[in-house]
Formats: sequence, C-alpha cells, structure tokens
Amino acid sequence: MPLSLYRPSKRPLVYEVVRLLTSTISTSSSASAKWISAIKNTSSPTKSLQIYTQMHRQSIPLDSFAVLHTLTSCTHLQNLPLLRHLHAHISKLGFTSNVYIMSSLLHGYSNACFDDARVLFDEMPERTIVTWNTMITGFSRSGNLNKARSLFDEMPIRNTASWSAMIASYINSGYQKKGITLFHKMLIHEKLKPDHFSLCTILSACGHMETIGLILGKSIHGFIIRNKYNLNVELGTSLVNMYAKSGFLKVASMVFNMMQYTNVVSWTSLICGAAQHGYIKEARTLFHEMQESDIKPNEFTFTGILSACVHAGLVDEGREYFKMMKDYGLKPKIHHYCCMVDLFGKAGELEDAYEIIIKMEVDANINIFGSYLSSCKVQCNFKMAERVIDRVVEMLNPEKDGGVYCLIADLFALGKKWDDEERFRRLMVTQNVRKRRGVSFIRSVDK
Repeated sequence: MPLSLYRPSKRPLVYEVVRLLTSTISTSSSASAKWISAIKNTSSPTKSLQIYTQMHRQSIPLDSFAVLHTLTSCTHLQNLPLLRHLHAHISKLGFTSNVYIMSSLLHGYSNACFDDARVLFDEMPERTIVTWNTMITGFSRSGNLNKARSLFDEMPIRNTASWSAMIASYINSGYQKKGITLFHKMLIHEKLKPDHFSLCTILSACGHMETIGLILGKSIHGFIIRNKYNLNVELGTSLVNMYAKSGFLKVASMVFNMMQYTNVVSWTSLICGAAQHGYIKEARTLFHEMQESDIKPNEFTFTGILSACVHAGLVDEGREYFKMMKDYGLKPKIHHYCCMVDLFGKAGELEDAYEIIIKMEVDANINIFGSYLSSCKVQCNFKMAERVIDRVVEMLNPEKDGGVYCLIADLFALGKKWDDEERFRRLMVTQNVRKRRGVSFIRSVDK
C-alpha cells in the first residue's frame, strides 16, 4: 500500500511507517543505485517516504545521504509522531553520529515540538553553528528571549547567520532597539559583513521606529549601495517597505523601479504606504498597474486599497474592490470587513454597514462593533445602534474596552434611554472601567 501524507486513511501514515521501520533490517543485500538515486532526486515528502519504505521491503540498506534527504523533506511538515519514529529508526541504523542528519532532525523538532528539540540538542555529541542557530531561533519562537541570548553568548564560534538569528529574535519580538544595538556590534566590533537576511531584518525594524528609524534606514541604504549588495527581491522590497511606511513614497518608488524583479509583496508595500499617508490617487493607480503586470493581489493588497477608500470616502470604489476579492479566489477576513464597516459608517450608510456585519463569514470582533457604534453616534441614529448593543455588551472586556463602554453609555443618552444609561454607568463603576486617555507626542530636535 503506497504511503501518502495527505489522504484520508484507516491506517494513518505514522502507523504504516512504524510497522515498516521496526521490521528487521537486512544488510546482506547490496545497495541499489536506482533506489538511492530516486530518493535523492525527489523533493516530495510523500514520494521520499514511498521510496524509503519500498527499500525496506526489498531489504536494501540506506546510505546517509538518502536518509538525510528523506528526513529533510519531512522536517517542515510539523508531524511530531513521524519525526519521532524516523528518529528511532535513525538510531537503529547507527546514524546518530552523523552531524548533518542530526542537524536536520533538530530543525524538524524545532518546528514541531521545541521540547523535543531541547532534549536532542542536549544529547548531541557534536554541535555545529547550524544547530546552535536553530536553537536560538527556536527559543525565540517559544518566547524565551533570555534563553536565546544566553545560548548566543555561550556559542564557541559565531558566524553571520548566528548574529542574524539573534538580531531577528529581538526584532520579531518587538525589541527593535536591542536588535539594532546588536547589529551595530556585529558590524563595528566583530567586523562581520551582514548578509541579505540581516539587512532585511534591520530595515523591517526601521519601518516601525518613525523618524529615528528613517534616519537609520537611510544609513543602511547607503551601506547597501557602498558595498554593492545585489538588490534582490527581498532586499529591494525591504527598502521599499521602509520608505513607504515612513511616507517617502517618491524614494520608495525610485527603489521599486530599480529592482530587476518585483513580487506581490513589493507592490503591496507601495500601495499600503500610499494609502497610509493619504496618497489615495497613487494607491489606486499602483493597484491597477499591478493588475496590468499580471501580479495577483493578496489579502494584504486589498487591505491597503480598501484603507485608501476609507480615508478618501470612496464608497462605490471600495464596494467594487471588496467584490473583486472573489475574482482572485480570496475570502474576506476580519480586517477587510472592518474596512467596509468603517467605509459605510463614515459615509452615513448604516444599513449597508449593518448588512456587512450580519452577513460576514467570520465572527465580528469588538473593533468592528466599535466602528459601527461610533458611526451611529456621529449620525445620531440610536435605532441602528440598538440592533447590536446587547451583542456588544456580552463581548466587552472592562480592562481593554473602556472606549466602547463610554460609547454605549453615550448612545443610551442619545436615544433618551435614561434608565439604561444610568444602569450602564453604574456597571462601569462596578467593573472599574476606565477610558484610556488620548496622547499626542511632539518631537523636538535641539539644534
């Protein structure tokens, strides 16, 4: 019976693998070059496992390269039982001293179950930079940055990938300044040349740091030019995204036009940057140019163009873009519905906004209801608000939704429901609800 990872079966894949892998292994037969070559030349996990099991049925011993290829093809599947049984079989074959096989297994465990990865790492007789880097990334993904940094500091040898892994761990966890500080140390003190990955990671951090991030991002851009880095899709897109988020759309467009190849992420970065900073006409033009370039927009592209319509109050256009998602096989998600409710609500089309809420294919969240109720208040329409108030009250969190509490109380007053308003404000006092104050910042620069 051929194995398949994806088909329904009375005997799941892992049980079939266990039955085959725990069978007696014969080493008397000579290896078949045909089978070994086949297992090395396929990129399909299903095909690799089919060949792997066929070799056992015919008592053909596997070499380390065939085992490594089979394991590598399965590591991204996050199938923990399968990995554990392959691990057991690797031990049975005597490949636990093969650092490449064990590194691949460690990578698989780090994706499927990090606790298993930690056990394997502690037991490994020989560790390479790759295994250390895998663990740093794994600790970061599991939320243990301190352990990731401790492991980084313990490394006997660190290469560019090691520094990049730790920098990415900080930045992906929201610690941009720590990531940038480490990047500076790598560059200045260790004299290591950053790779494309670390440069993309730093540029991503710059995009979230406003003016300071823009200054640093320009400096990184200069570094890229001076050191003649290849402006590939990833690096070019990171630069476009950084400049677009900072509102420098002309520079972002200049970098975009210098790129030899672009993809949906590159186009989306430009469109979202234009929408975010009020360049509505430019955002729409970019969207249509993207379509003419035969690049299929994704869900984030539509979020950007719908946001542009919200900012400009383009109701008909927004409606058309929303319908267009189906043409590209995309199902609207919560952020798309939120844009449409916001768009209709701000235009005073409360019936259309309400229809979106009751027909949406995902559960409406407090942000969608908050937008709708806010529009009802602006339009002085308590009757439309009354349709959803009871449902919203059931969702309220006293610690997070102080603004919505106040909004509902104000709507009761708007509808002259004095008793309901008094009752609701007493509830707010009982639950110690506090509305977060708005805060504005003014950046001053000493000359």
